[in-house]
Amino acid sequence: MGADLDFRREVDRRQKLMDIAFYWRTARLFAKLLQGVWISATVFARGDAARRHAVARKWSRDLLRLAGIEIRAVGFPTDAERPVTLVANHVSWADIFALNSQRACHFIAKAELRDWPIAGRMITNAGTVFIDRSDRKETHRLKAVVHDLLASGETVAVFPEGTTSDGSDVMKFHASLLEPIVASEGEVWVVAVRYFHVPRSKGVSAEVRTDAAAYIGDLSLMDSLSAIHRAEPVTVEVRFVEAINCAGLTRREVAQRAEAGIRAVVQS
Repeated sequence: MGADLDFRREVDRRQKLMDIAFYWRTARLFAKLLQGVWISATVFARGDAARRHAVARKWSRDLLRLAGIEIRAVGFPTDAERPVTLVANHVSWADIFALNSQRACHFIAKAELRDWPIAGRMITNAGTVFIDRSDRKETHRLKAVVHDLLASGETVAVFPEGTTSDGSDVMKFHASLLEPIVASEGEVWVVAVRYFHVPRSKGVSAEVRTDAAAYIGDLSLMDSLSAIHRAEPVTVEVRFVEAINCAGLTRREVAQRAEAGIRAVVQS
């Protein structure tokens, strides 16, 4: 009885320590988001492109680290500052910052994200391009916006699945989301996003895939942060798959090629 009681007390003590660590981490994360709102309203409004891009990359790395996520970039070209479009599969809210850590991006996102508390204001200030998918006129507006961004040397990013998955496979890519990029005859960088962690099991030291960061269904942001905290350390891998020159290709051809390339990595 005594040994069993001591064991339960030890379990309770460890759980309380984990809870304290989680709430402290969450408080620091929200402080970081508030800092992001200020930075996006100042540096992004007045800074030159090189400074804006450097700040966005560093801030994104710092935010993920606070959340318990390390970044591993594989194969990203290091000598290419030309305007490109990143096309990736979508698993988590963390994908946005993982891609941003490599190339400061203008994301094409659903209009509802603009109404998110704190984060909505920040991503609006940072130049996110919002799309109302119920409005057919949006395609024409997006073409002009994306063309202007690429022409000014900026990077655009899009998740053609249109929603998040658990990361075990890739859902069908919606070719319509690629129409503005293909119309601009730009260059698409195909990127596969995967999440890994090392299980806290005795004798286990190898990485395995994890769905801890998956932001799906009715999961709240707090639930997602808690799952990541429990699985820590978590690593997000952003793997460069290939570059596609869109000149002469249809949006469906680009979508199918990107989807197949990412699926080959995700299922490996």
